[in-house]
Amino acid sequence: MALSPTLDRFLAGMEYPATRDDLLREAAREGLGAEDRAVLRELPEQSYSAAWHIRYRVARNALADALTRTPQAA
Repeated sequence: MALSPTLDRFLAGMEYPATRDDLLREAAREGLGAEDRAVLRELPEQSYSAAWHIRYRVARNALADALTRTPQAA
């Protein structure tokens, strides 16, 4: 899953370290859309040291979702 350009710019402008709650609070303050906030809400509750760390977690979540939706070959 690729991040929206708006969410990518938001992450680039954040101050780190930041927790998931920090990200959600700032996203609401900045007026990010519901879809972008939902992506942040799916992150594990922890402290993130940089934007790349969040991008990595989002990609892992998307891969895990794709694998659970894909029917397994018998």
